[in-house]
Amino acid sequence: MKKIFPLLLIVGGGFLILFSVWQIWQADRLQAKAIQEAKEKVTSSSQKQQNSQANETEAVEFHADQGDVIGILKIPSLDRELPIVAGVEEDELQRGVGHYPGTAYPGQESQIVLSGHRDTVFRQFGELEIGDSFIVEMPYGSFEYTIQDSEIVPEDDLTVINPEEYQEEMLTVTTCYPFHYIGNAPDRYILYATPLKDKE
Repeated sequence: MKKIFPLLLIVGGGFLILFSVWQIWQADRLQAKAIQEAKEKVTSSSQKQQNSQANETEAVEFHADQGDVIGILKIPSLDRELPIVAGVEEDELQRGVGHYPGTAYPGQESQIVLSGHRDTVFRQFGELEIGDSFIVEMPYGSFEYTIQDSEIVPEDDLTVINPEEYQEEMLTVTTCYPFHYIGNAPDRYILYATPLKDKE
């Protein structure tokens, strides 16, 4: 019995490692498919406008159904290009960055909330710094945001998602924290970014 127990631990540990590797591979495969769909939507849309932030004087109208691929999130400092999917259920988060239902889209002058897993789309997320950029590409235009602040909150703190309080545009990007936690992480890491035009 003393010999069997260590063996079971080794086998169990090996199974967990293989399962984690499979999950990452599966997520990468789904994200690759979603980013291709996102690129096709962004580049082929008849609504596409150059320099949309400079030209738009009114909030844009845009709607999406849950599960739709709606755009691309670019993180230049990490050299990442990620698909954005409407919804934050597990199916959506496996495919890319989730757009939180009920929050705004770029150009709608309110709070936009994007969420992603720390071990898939938001790997290296902890390397981002104040002043780094997010670029959100939608079928109707491209929008750049500059990171202004960050905070860590408990996982059940939903006060960070409150678009009714925002009269100006704010991109809020969330992921689980600590970044290298094994299992369900107890906290959320939040980054707040404002449109680039606000710096000018």
